[in-house]
Amino acid sequence: MGIKDIGLIMVSTFVLMISCKGDMEPKLLASNDMESAFNESIRAHYFTSLDSTAQFISQMDTLNSVEANRELFVKSREWYKRVEPMLIAYDYENYLSMNAPNLVKVEIDDYQDVKVLQPKSFQVLEELLFAEEGFSNKELNSVLEYLKVRIPFVRKNHILINQRDRHHLKMIRDAVVNIATKGITGFDSPMLSNSLNEAAYNYETLAKVIDIYENAFNDKSLYNQWKTEIALATKDLNASDFDSFDRYAFIKDHTNKQLELINLTAKDWGITMNTSRTLNPSIANLFDKDFFNMKMFSEQRNPQMTQDRIELGRKLFNDPSLSSTGTISCASCHIKEKAFTDGRKIAIGINNKELQRNTPTLSYSAYQTSFFYDGRSDGLEDQIVNVVNNEDEFHIDLKLLEQKVLANADYKIQFDSLYIGTISDLNVRNAIATYIRSLAPFDSKFDRNMQDLEASLTDEEIEGFNLFMGKAACATCHFPPVFNGTVPPKYMETEFENLGVPKTDDFDHPELDEDMGQYFPYKVAEKRNFFKTSTVRNSELTAPYMHNGVYDNLEEVITFYNVGGGQGMGLDVPNQTLPADSLGLTDNESKAIIAFLKTLTDREFETVN
Repeated sequence: MGIKDIGLIMVSTFVLMISCKGDMEPKLLASNDMESAFNESIRAHYFTSLDSTAQFISQMDTLNSVEANRELFVKSREWYKRVEPMLIAYDYENYLSMNAPNLVKVEIDDYQDVKVLQPKSFQVLEELLFAEEGFSNKELNSVLEYLKVRIPFVRKNHILINQRDRHHLKMIRDAVVNIATKGITGFDSPMLSNSLNEAAYNYETLAKVIDIYENAFNDKSLYNQWKTEIALATKDLNASDFDSFDRYAFIKDHTNKQLELINLTAKDWGITMNTSRTLNPSIANLFDKDFFNMKMFSEQRNPQMTQDRIELGRKLFNDPSLSSTGTISCASCHIKEKAFTDGRKIAIGINNKELQRNTPTLSYSAYQTSFFYDGRSDGLEDQIVNVVNNEDEFHIDLKLLEQKVLANADYKIQFDSLYIGTISDLNVRNAIATYIRSLAPFDSKFDRNMQDLEASLTDEEIEGFNLFMGKAACATCHFPPVFNGTVPPKYMETEFENLGVPKTDDFDHPELDEDMGQYFPYKVAEKRNFFKTSTVRNSELTAPYMHNGVYDNLEEVITFYNVGGGQGMGLDVPNQTLPADSLGLTDNESKAIIAFLKTLTDREFETVN
């Protein structure tokens, strides 16, 4: 039996399961508190898709021709994409492992426990099989042997056991968000750019789940809306090639529509979605200011974003008396009019001492899990500790910070009211962090258009967004809607990249910057030159750019990416994460991307430049 015959049998089985479902299943209802009555059908689809994934992988072999292995890979990947929504929802660690980028992963617990892990995933297979320069059979065999063991292991140890209906609805929601923020960007199809077809396979599973739940719909028109919407989304995905696909229209017309359908479905089924996740389950617009669940980005899980606490934090943020010399405040380096940067290549601390790096924007910084360019802090309150203790910044200790606030009568009144009379260094830091968390209004021109509050984007600006999300591959690191390195759809990890940033802006005679980034403090070679991926929101105001402020304008930044970063300029950059090949952007395309970036300037800054 050939590959095509096996594929036809599996597809026929898949279609038969869908078409016969309505006749075979009794009328069942969704439940808010009990195990889902539909679990058996969900598991059957999960096993069918995972077994099909394994079947094609099992036939791959280094003795096969390259053409045969490529065909088998594409078929296995197709079935993997059908099982992917369930892996994301119920087996996230294995999803990350099977779909990992072809990048070395480093796990560090302490100086004596450093693990350097080579990925063995579908993305690695794709790059091996479809690379122009060929590949090593030894490396190919290593990845194949891993997946041939891993996929059956995942099946055997599956955790699709006691899910409730709200879990399956959240699975659909996560898949919708994942498709919009990663699936249509080329994030996990680096060589083939097969992302649109693969997103359609994701939607096949969502359609299957909706079919399984057909009898649970009290409002049959809602079920029909789902069927129509998924069919239309799939049609749009299949009707375009990767570079010309209109991602702007897709998110407005489909993603947001599907998020609204999820809300209506939860109401129809009488279920309550879990609110203790990074995303608010009831928000029906990817660019809504409340799309994220702020409490899950706060160390205390209780940020209390009241206007009074924000105002107290603003006063503390702007108060130079909190530094040892009484001459600098947080606002000295994070100037509001510059979107909370300072316009310098390298920041300046007390006594005009030059610091190590460029001042990053605080706009939208709440929505990340690591702080500073090297990620040495895990939260906003922790980040403030570093600033307070740094001898070139505030240069005081936490106890003295607390005493300075205690000595201020106005602060005492506010803390009496807002922190039950407790002035501690933690509460001081929390107040400042609360103010910083408020600096994410999602009210730029782009947001307002995505929220259907206005229709003011030009064709060039929309083209720029589509390029950013597609051909230019910007969104494979700067994920929407924040456009930073916090990874969807769970938004629990902030990425770091090695771009090969040069020391100067001389493109003809580049020299690698000497800042080693995450290499310290553990001195791990594989982390050399890695820096956090910051947001590009308000980037119109935050020049100069990169950790060392090497580029003075967005045109230079786009040129740097277009040539392939440091490696593309001929530098020796081990473990560079940015592909060294040119993006092939034309001058007009580069201008369009910059035009889009300027639409991310928040309303309060729109008249600054």
